[in-house]
Amino acid sequence: MANSPQARKRARQTEKRRAHNASLRSLVRTVIKKVYTAVQTGDPAAAKTAYDNAVPVIDRMADKGIIHKNKAARHKSRLSAQVKALSA
Repeated sequence: MANSPQARKRARQTEKRRAHNASLRSLVRTVIKKVYTAVQTGDPAAAKTAYDNAVPVIDRMADKGIIHKNKAARHKSRLSAQVKALSA
């Protein structure tokens, strides 16, 4: 348990950041699921729109360090491949 005032403050800050980062990670997962759902419906236009909406969110979270840049690239690559396969 934090005893000094600065340790108590750091504990408060850590908890606040943890909650904020968790919500941002959840946002990334949500946009990825939206693309997968659009691909499952078989509508290329909806899938492309969902993908176009997801890419900036994924990039932004990678820039902030919420997810690793390689993980962001991997998700974008896989989503893009599925959207392109649907269009072809």
